[in-house]
Amino acid sequence: MWLNNILETIGDTPLIKLNKITKDLPCTVLAKVEYFNPGNSIKDRMALKMLEVAEKEGKIKPGGTIIEGTSGNTGMGLALAACVKGYKCIFTTTDKQSKEKADILKAVGAEVIVCPTNVDPDDPRSYYSVSKRLATEVPNSWYVNQYDNLANRLAHYEQTGPEIWEQTEGKVTHLVVATGTGGTIIGTGKYLKEKNPNIKVWAIDSYGSLLKKYFETGVEDPKEVYPYISEGFGEDFVPQNYDMQYIDAFTKVTDKDGAVMARRIAKEEGLFCGYSAGSCLQGLLQLKDQLKKDDVVVCIFHDHGSRYVAKIYNDEWMLERGFLDVKTFKDLISGRGSQKTVYTQPGASVSEAIELMKKYDIENIPVFENENNVGAISENGLFNKILNNPDLKEERVKNVMEKPYPEVSFDTPVERLSSYINKENGAVLSKDDSGLYHIITKYDIIQSLSK
Repeated sequence: MWLNNILETIGDTPLIKLNKITKDLPCTVLAKVEYFNPGNSIKDRMALKMLEVAEKEGKIKPGGTIIEGTSGNTGMGLALAACVKGYKCIFTTTDKQSKEKADILKAVGAEVIVCPTNVDPDDPRSYYSVSKRLATEVPNSWYVNQYDNLANRLAHYEQTGPEIWEQTEGKVTHLVVATGTGGTIIGTGKYLKEKNPNIKVWAIDSYGSLLKKYFETGVEDPKEVYPYISEGFGEDFVPQNYDMQYIDAFTKVTDKDGAVMARRIAKEEGLFCGYSAGSCLQGLLQLKDQLKKDDVVVCIFHDHGSRYVAKIYNDEWMLERGFLDVKTFKDLISGRGSQKTVYTQPGASVSEAIELMKKYDIENIPVFENENNVGAISENGLFNKILNNPDLKEERVKNVMEKPYPEVSFDTPVERLSSYINKENGAVLSKDDSGLYHIITKYDIIQSLSK
């Protein structure tokens, strides 16, 4: 039995038990893995629903243009629907969003306009304002407005909520969602609470978003708003999709904690998810003291990790923001105490260098002249040369030494150190604040990475 088009594959995503990261929790934790939707995110559900409602209400005519401000995933869902139904798409997004998201939208035929992140929502340059303006300028266009379009939460009331209830056989006790527009958490939460009012709905917010403060006080406080890196959740205003009576608790997750947890989910659970999934699970762990033995927790994992390969899954991006707790050159030599680097001089004999290798059980010796790094002697290099010329032992080091070992800064991460070491070069040097040289070898790096 075949399907008529790609839109018929939306929904019925799997509920997958988490086993390693949550092993110390007293309850069962299940992930609703939404990247199984054709557009690789939960937003496919509400994108199609909003378009279907707009068609019924006559808000968009055949051949029309769909206009929306999107962080990427809603745009993808709308673009897929547009491909099938014959519409054009213009999307505005922010420069905070990953480049992959914009590229994917372009790949499915959408026009993408990138707007600045750090402006107020009502600023004419914001992606909200630009999308609204375009909707007044482009003939036969429909402005989606996922934030205030109540068909957003209706999609989850009709689909996501019932799926979770059926998949858990009504045993679900907690719903955890990293929330942005409010559609997923309110629509799903409303359905589940109608089935069982004791079900707890927990919202995960980002630092720099005002949603948690609004939930607690009813005040839309602009002082809560500041730039943040997390993608796909948190807001600088309160969308109309929110009905806070269906939420029981809010907690905020840092940019770093969400990113690190997403990487853990990929490595430990085999689920290659996006930023919000990491923040969702991190938020659950922050609320773990409220969980009991028989609880069944469902976490929404919104989208796929392919959207973030240049960000949270890129070591350099993570390092630049201080998100990786990595070992550095300094960390590797810190356990040596006052041990000094063994070195030789250009005027020393090769036999003296060999004796140093034997005495200290080392394979790599830097050559210093007047405290300058001028060369190197390695066991491998000497072995090949002495095989061809046994008398070489009486030669001066300066006549047989190899290129100097590379020098790096004291805070260079271990992962980057490994790129300096190869078949021809077995060590790396660095100076401490007092000017003393320290050496790291291939063996040191292997030992550190195996711990």
